[in-house]
Amino acid sequence: MKSCHHRPPKCRRGLAAPGRKAGYEVIALRRGGADASAADTVAVAVPGPAISAALGAVTGLAGKIAIDATYAYPSGNEAFPSLAEKVKSFTGGPVAKNFNLNFAVRYDQIAVQRVRPSSSYATDDGVRQDTEQLITDAGCDPAPLGGLDTARAPEDLTWLLLAAMKDSALIIYRFAIYPEQ
Repeated sequence: MKSCHHRPPKCRRGLAAPGRKAGYEVIALRRGGADASAADTVAVAVPGPAISAALGAVTGLAGKIAIDATYAYPSGNEAFPSLAEKVKSFTGGPVAKNFNLNFAVRYDQIAVQRVRPSSSYATDDGVRQDTEQLITDAGCDPAPLGGLDTARAPEDLTWLLLAAMKDSALIIYRFAIYPEQ
């Protein structure tokens, strides 16, 4: 799987660093757009309000698998059920919502955590296994939320995490997944 990653300049390391470390070929697209035709998967890591500008400048997106790491801050988009659905409107392919709740500037700290952090995700059918592999390769434990229809929940959770760290450093979270009894 190749990963084509579009992210704002201030988040240069973002998803690219753990992707490269896990052995993925990462092609970084900067502002101003580019061609994503050679990519198998496109990771979108921009603030929610920047989705249209970022993806509108990229060609070759049709049918691509998209990893949506966008976050609903300062606000979501009420024209779509979730930002993941907005990303899907550009790609037309399957979408997985994840990597939006662990701050990219802390990805280099994942390996030194006492317990592996979680990465919650919501995904279209057919990309769950690839999504879980990517999350695991990034050093996190997958925490499934369900289908893409549940993508709004982790987008809205961004507000809770920002409130929790208002007076402290950026955090990496952990959800404990209990086996069915």
